[in-house]
Amino acid sequence: MSLALARKYRPATFDDLIGQETVSHTLSAALEGNRLSHAYLFSGLRGSGKTSTARIFAKALLCEKGPTATPCGECTHCVMAAENRHMDIIEMDAASNRGIDDIKELIEHTKYKPGSGRFKIFIIDEVHMLTTQAFNALLKTLEEPPDFVKFILATTDPLKLPATILSRTQHFRFKKIPQHLIEKHLAHILHLENVGFDPEAIAIIARSGAGSLRDSLTLLDQAIVYANGHVDVATVTDMLGIIEPGKLETLVTHVTNQNEDAVLAFLKEASEFEAEMILDELTLYLKNLLLYGNRTLSPVIIERFFRIIADAKHLLSLGAEGEFVLSLTLFKMLESMKIKEIDAVIKELETELRGINIDKITLTSATQTHAPKEVITITEEEIDNTLRETSPKSTIPEKERKPRPEISAQPVSSEASDAEAVSSRTTKFDALIKKIYDRDYDLGSCFERNISFVSFENNLLTWESVAEGEDRMMLKNYWGIIRTFVQEVFGIETQIKNIAKKKAHSVGKQEANIENVANPEQAREETPHLSHTTDQTPLSVHNDADSGSMLEEVEMKSSCIAPDAGETEAAKEKDPSSLLEEPMIKTAMELFSPKKVRIKRNT
Repeated sequence: MSLALARKYRPATFDDLIGQETVSHTLSAALEGNRLSHAYLFSGLRGSGKTSTARIFAKALLCEKGPTATPCGECTHCVMAAENRHMDIIEMDAASNRGIDDIKELIEHTKYKPGSGRFKIFIIDEVHMLTTQAFNALLKTLEEPPDFVKFILATTDPLKLPATILSRTQHFRFKKIPQHLIEKHLAHILHLENVGFDPEAIAIIARSGAGSLRDSLTLLDQAIVYANGHVDVATVTDMLGIIEPGKLETLVTHVTNQNEDAVLAFLKEASEFEAEMILDELTLYLKNLLLYGNRTLSPVIIERFFRIIADAKHLLSLGAEGEFVLSLTLFKMLESMKIKEIDAVIKELETELRGINIDKITLTSATQTHAPKEVITITEEEIDNTLRETSPKSTIPEKERKPRPEISAQPVSSEASDAEAVSSRTTKFDALIKKIYDRDYDLGSCFERNISFVSFENNLLTWESVAEGEDRMMLKNYWGIIRTFVQEVFGIETQIKNIAKKKAHSVGKQEANIENVANPEQAREETPHLSHTTDQTPLSVHNDADSGSMLEEVEMKSSCIAPDAGETEAAKEKDPSSLLEEPMIKTAMELFSPKKVRIKRNT
């Protein structure tokens, strides 16, 4: 009768262990240096070599030439140990012998010396299955056993062991065996068995073993029988019920190329497979693509795919229909390819912003700095067409827009241009209007038809405003933007003086009313204040035309452009001369008898 490959090729020495070099080296050094402990604990994944290592270690302890790290394999003890019939090696399965009575029987055996060997060795497999009472009964013996007793405990779940057991043993952790070592070992066994194979098929088997050599050998044993002499990819995938990696590679290519028809064809073909299996295989393929691929997909795209697959696994755990979940997953992957990466979006935005510069409005270019003087004329139609392309769509009807004046300029040398820029206030005001147009066409149109340039001297910009109704509200709402543009064009220290006027059709006579100055202190020095003097002079209020206008300019916010305080009674502007008639102010004046009273609005 033929043995299973896992039993037939069980390691017989420490050198035969696969992927556990640290454990084999430590145990070999302990045997050679005669630094042996009374209890060992082997923990690790199933099929990682725990029980095999325990048997090798027991044979090394009992060998006639030992204790030695290289048992001879020929003496009586080695032969009996290899055939699992040595009377001094007692193996116990804690999964089926987990009660306190079983442990009491084991403790009773520790009282007697070994029959033929130098040690009596107890191997307890799946020790975490013992009951709490059994663990407590074993504690004393495990801590101080007789000199001739050795305990070797094996478990796949060391976290279930009490801390009292862990503290009484030397703990060896068996690692998950790397896939490439499993592939190498499987190929070696197939050569010994004279069975042909494809390396890709061996890779699938090793990957399906998930780090367990015993599981991989079991699958290989099954594949040899199923393949009938040659283990290939089609045989292995058909046997395991998984999809071929080549089809997954083709699927990912179709997804990246946005080929929806090919994805639909794959869904029809994959209807015979389990959706969860396809998602698992797709995850493994993406992992290999990330680690060992040719970077056809960026890590960002792979991360998007993984999130989509994780969401699909969650839906499957809730009982969703598998074929629908798989279809939804693949179409979500198709959509994820349309999402632009943040770096690409930033680059596109930078390109668009650089392209917004309007070449038609540029009167002089760098190449024309030293060119002969010539007149460049830009028509109203060209400017309006250009502004429509770069500004938000205007809500003002075309017929109500105020025509822009025709602009002409004569490019001169750079030195002359600098001098002209300093001296020409009107040109700067035109530049201000252009900036406002660039920001918002409607705002620029409103500003141009209501605001007229007066002067610019000593960092004070003076203009006249005839804004009313909706125009006035728009200018008030965008006052912060207008002030910022003024400071950009005329200088950061520029102050604004607004002269409000009535339109000619509303009143017969235009009355100027200065409403806003950015520097009140300067205005106070230049103009008289509203004052009350109690010296030898009678009470008087300076309220001539000029001082009244300057009073509003200094003490009150603009009612034409700057935001007001609302429509409440407290917010309404009052006549300064009437404030002196208020009862509270009269009482205060009688109590304190001030020499001078200054009326100042709280801003």
